[in-house]
Amino acid sequence: MAFEVAVFGGGVIGLAIALELRSRGAMVQVYSQNTQAAAGRVAAGMLAPQSEGIEVGPMLDLGLRSRSLYARWTQQLEQLSGQDSGYWPCGILVPLSEAKNRDRYPHPAESPGQWLSAADLRDFQPALCSDLIGGWWFSQEGQVDSRRALYPALRAAAIASGVTIHESVALRELSVTGDRLQSAMTDRGPVQADAYVLATGAWSGDWLQLPVYPVKGQMFSLQADPRLLNHVLFGERVYIVPRRDGLIVVGATMEATAGFRTGNTAGPLQSLMAEAIALVPALADCPLVETWWGYRPATPDEWPILGQGPAENLFLATGHYRNGMLLAPITAQLLADQILDHCTDQLLHAFRYDRFSSHDSSTHQPLPALAGLSASTGQ
Repeated sequence: MAFEVAVFGGGVIGLAIALELRSRGAMVQVYSQNTQAAAGRVAAGMLAPQSEGIEVGPMLDLGLRSRSLYARWTQQLEQLSGQDSGYWPCGILVPLSEAKNRDRYPHPAESPGQWLSAADLRDFQPALCSDLIGGWWFSQEGQVDSRRALYPALRAAAIASGVTIHESVALRELSVTGDRLQSAMTDRGPVQADAYVLATGAWSGDWLQLPVYPVKGQMFSLQADPRLLNHVLFGERVYIVPRRDGLIVVGATMEATAGFRTGNTAGPLQSLMAEAIALVPALADCPLVETWWGYRPATPDEWPILGQGPAENLFLATGHYRNGMLLAPITAQLLADQILDHCTDQLLHAFRYDRFSSHDSSTHQPLPALAGLSASTGQ
């Protein structure tokens, strides 16, 4: 009989894992409570491990490995789904107005990016404001159009490959006996499988005592002439992501105390608009298309939680924070290796769920533990 896996979470991470498992022969069932709220569906889709200035170490290694998989991964999605994935390795420009922010990046002789002077920056991207000291150009980075292309293509690819997706199913309780998870109780009854994957994003703390919490982000989009911007702008206080058709995505607020509060609010959006227009003045004349919000699944160290959990057949893929889109391919690969081949990549050790147990107990809940809690509205 085929190995059976139940994946809880129908966002980008859950579906990426499901597709990878299915491509290796597993029978996969995905249970999703509310895909509309999944962080990956509302993300800008930047693939920016170097542009973000992530410090050298496991997190940067994870991001670079995932970025290297993107071209092949999105090609697979397009072949299976017959849809465009929205992948565009357009490069990312990091314009700087303050010299102190240059210190976030390596010395030019050691950096994978190219330093552009203020004059070079204006020649390279004329739409930028005039008061910049220069900027970094990362030609190997890029973006995916997560809302309009990547997520629909990933979902269609998973279904085409034989993954079964169950919508509007709420996880209620995880039942463990000894070292194994025996079943997962949902509002539609028990789910039994050989292995279980928890990829429920910002809601992961509802079923495990994990220090995963939501950081709300608000965003908006504008319609511009497609010739205005051809590269992602990773600014000091705002990012601007142009799509091929001229749609421009602008984000995003970082609201760590908002919890799961819904809706857009005027103040944060006004601040975002002001920052975007200050960086690219021509945006002031662009029509507003849409506003939206989502919840990043954050952890205290801003690193994801990946790999085997507190039960030997329970696997975790959560806490991706701002990098869910970037890390989807490598997360799927590493989890599938561990679940099906019992092969644990050395890189996973840095992202274990129990790394928080040695932290200040006043900040984090004790680990490990399983909790049968009523779920709030989530994935």
